[in-house]
Amino acid sequence: MDTTPAADFVVVSNRLPVDRSADDDEWRRSPGGLVAALEPVLQSTGGAWVGWPGQPGLEIDPFEFDGMSLVPVVLSAEDVELFYEGFSNDTIWPLYHDVISPPAYHRLWWEAYVRVNERFARAAASVAAPDATVWVHDYQLQLVPRMLRELRPDLVIGYFHHIPFPAYGIYAQLPWRKQVLEGLVGADVIGFQRVADAGNFARAVRRQLGFETKAGSIRVPDKDGTVRTAIAKAYPISIDAAVYDELARRPDVQARAREIRESLGNPKTVLFGVDRLDYTKGIGHRLKAFGELLADHRLDVEDVTLVQVASPSRERVAAYMQLRDEIELTVGRINGDHDTVGHSAIRYLHHSYPREEMVALYLAADVMLVTALRDGMNLVAKEYVASRVDGRGVLVLSEFTGAADELTQAIRVNPHDIDGLKDAIETAIDMPVDEQRKRMRALRRRVRDHDVADWSRTFLADLASIRERRS
Repeated sequence: MDTTPAADFVVVSNRLPVDRSADDDEWRRSPGGLVAALEPVLQSTGGAWVGWPGQPGLEIDPFEFDGMSLVPVVLSAEDVELFYEGFSNDTIWPLYHDVISPPAYHRLWWEAYVRVNERFARAAASVAAPDATVWVHDYQLQLVPRMLRELRPDLVIGYFHHIPFPAYGIYAQLPWRKQVLEGLVGADVIGFQRVADAGNFARAVRRQLGFETKAGSIRVPDKDGTVRTAIAKAYPISIDAAVYDELARRPDVQARAREIRESLGNPKTVLFGVDRLDYTKGIGHRLKAFGELLADHRLDVEDVTLVQVASPSRERVAAYMQLRDEIELTVGRINGDHDTVGHSAIRYLHHSYPREEMVALYLAADVMLVTALRDGMNLVAKEYVASRVDGRGVLVLSEFTGAADELTQAIRVNPHDIDGLKDAIETAIDMPVDEQRKRMRALRRRVRDHDVADWSRTFLADLASIRERRS
């Protein structure tokens, strides 16, 4: 570890921004908005990224990749089972998503969570230069900010929470609720996707820790007797909109979009849903609404096709295995009831796709269905908007996503209200082109003006203001 040069800017996340190819054992840049946003900052500052390389038991020295210093943290197979699949994804994930699926509370999982968070904190402390800025990411590492502050009180520490933060009545179920809050208030800036999430967090801090909170700030007493002011507010994350716009204008991507429609039998309307196969995404609600529209003869399978991409997710967690079975049974039943020789009601695809193919699918889709039951942001909604260079298309968007706060020209839905969802799908299908263009123009402006670079700039500016206040 001591061979890694001291970095003035350190990112800490569960995963490194690279994946190792099984074919040639080479490292490749991971897709995703976080990497796109932070890579330029790391390259310009000579920064370091601390994270797990993605394979249990893999011990490798720090290495350079595309101008970034990458600092691997080792996780054993047991760590992956208890810390990642267990506490992170079977305790925190369902609890923070409004207990859509019941969380499990196991002391062994919590002990692993503490142990692994300590490992990440020590790794970050060892590579950070004096007075460096460290930015910690997401729910797997909620204890790291405090641990890091105790190891290195000279650091300026940010934390961004990518998923929802639940209302106090739900959060209070967590047996280790106080320890998690103490971990988070170790940061100088604590960021959330929505104003409501920041409010839920402040309420929990008041109730559990008794700290004073006011207008996005928290007065945090430190061990040395001083009182520090931490910022806790919303910083809605976004996408690299220019990349999607550029891809959508490429002739080969547009040709692929036409191919996709032809392969579906050229229906009048293509509905599209794309999600990780996760119980928070409301895929079952979407399928139920669509199946009922066909059964009610409000839609005709000859005219309308639903394409549902459900990328594999957490396949060793029992709730996810059960969800896959339920979704595939529902798709099979609806197709069995409504398919004709030439037209399929639902084209279900249990795969992940490269970005070019996703943009072609966005271009092929007349209506985008985002029906999440709870979602920190939902970047798919923004990707669809950024890809619609023709100015057409309709976004149907759950009010329980962070994106609903920003994308106000979408058709908002409560996915639990199946009749309301059915009406919204019909409204989207029947929407006149002029109204589509008017709404899409406003949506595209919002996504373009508030892209992922703007998000990281805003967060880092608040961290810089903390540094200035200290000096």
